[in-house]
Amino acid sequence: MKIKKFLSLAAVVAAVSVLFFSACAKDAGEVQQLDYTESTVRINNPDQGFYRPIYVKATEDGLTYNKNIVNAETQLYHLRVDISAFSKAVNGAADKPLTRPALDGLDELLSFLRGKDKNAVIRFAYDPGFGGSKDKEPSLPTILKHVEQTCGVLNGYSDAVTAIEAGLIGPWGEMHSSKIANAENITPIADKFLTQTENIPVLVRTPKMIYDYLGITLKDIDNFKVGKTDKAYMLGLYNDGYLGSDSDLGTYTDREREISFLSGQTNHLPFGGEVVVPDSKLHDIDVCLPEMHKIHLSYLNAEWNDAVIKKWKNSTYGGEDKNYNGKTAFEYIENRMGYRFVLTNSVFALSDNLRITLKLKNVGFGNLNKIKRAKLIFTDENGEVKFEREAEDFLGEEEYSVTAETESGKYTVYLRVYGGEEGGKPLYCVRFANDGLWNETLKANKIGEVEI
Repeated sequence: MKIKKFLSLAAVVAAVSVLFFSACAKDAGEVQQLDYTESTVRINNPDQGFYRPIYVKATEDGLTYNKNIVNAETQLYHLRVDISAFSKAVNGAADKPLTRPALDGLDELLSFLRGKDKNAVIRFAYDPGFGGSKDKEPSLPTILKHVEQTCGVLNGYSDAVTAIEAGLIGPWGEMHSSKIANAENITPIADKFLTQTENIPVLVRTPKMIYDYLGITLKDIDNFKVGKTDKAYMLGLYNDGYLGSDSDLGTYTDREREISFLSGQTNHLPFGGEVVVPDSKLHDIDVCLPEMHKIHLSYLNAEWNDAVIKKWKNSTYGGEDKNYNGKTAFEYIENRMGYRFVLTNSVFALSDNLRITLKLKNVGFGNLNKIKRAKLIFTDENGEVKFEREAEDFLGEEEYSVTAETESGKYTVYLRVYGGEEGGKPLYCVRFANDGLWNETLKANKIGEVEI
């Protein structure tokens, strides 16, 4: 009898132990069976990549441009807006404020791009037709008025506008050559953009223009940091002389030091422009990649310089990323511009609620420069959405955790990382660079399966 009682007690202890350790294992979580390696597939994620230019002509009657340039393959567009009609140096009559039809046209253009889920870098210039003319600017008060007017429209599209290239001065709006291409004019223009915009990066043409705005010189930059609360935190660089020479055609005075300084800004702001001068050695694939990482390259013109683009397409990548061995230099650069998130682990822990912990690796040159909303989507075995849960904002962190209330059932779980919604349609969604995770219908990434 005593032996039987002992055995019964042992059985109870064993059963309790199994339940305890099972509960602990469940609380610890289960690693999801997913492909955690990087895919080499090309992804059109928001705010980055090879762009296509769109030339826009503004007149008192509105805007004209070619909508047919916008296509499924290109995510980012460079809007080159000619507002020379409002400068006395061009119209021969008077400097004028932008008209309501011109501003409405800008609004319609940005609304069109948002409706297509596309992004834009925008630059205004007084160079007629972006033909290379200098000294066509109006007075500084008129320029500042134009900045104020355009920012009133741009602020409504901070999700669509990747950056403003300050432009306005000189041929092609590249902030050189014209008589007023100096700090006395450029600094107030930059300040006006920074003061009038909300959550939109403002980019100038050279590092010196940033130093002038900060009230420092080249000799001060080594230990200088721009604080997150400073207006200048949103002031960055665009480089239309990229990789053209040791100075990038006059962009830099001391390339290595200035890039080290700029990397503190481009760490949270877009950086891009145009590659130039086909015979430069700086755009050889083994030379340019380390600097692209350091400067956090986000975007480049797909059409200029065509000889450099062709060079990259005819060069083979042979670096440390073994997945890309045999791929072209162009493919590698295209897949590395901006951010590129690879899901490296996904753990589901189920107790009262579902606790999800994701680990991500950003293999891109740049970072996610905009806060994204996030949503968990639960689908049944037929792919039908059963319920959704809002999640914590996604900031591009290496570890992302979220807890969600659940309902009984068996589900596939997706994470949508997105910029917002319009008419119930999610916009500016971020796709992870893993095979088999992206659901095009849901605009979301599969992160696991669970039975509750």
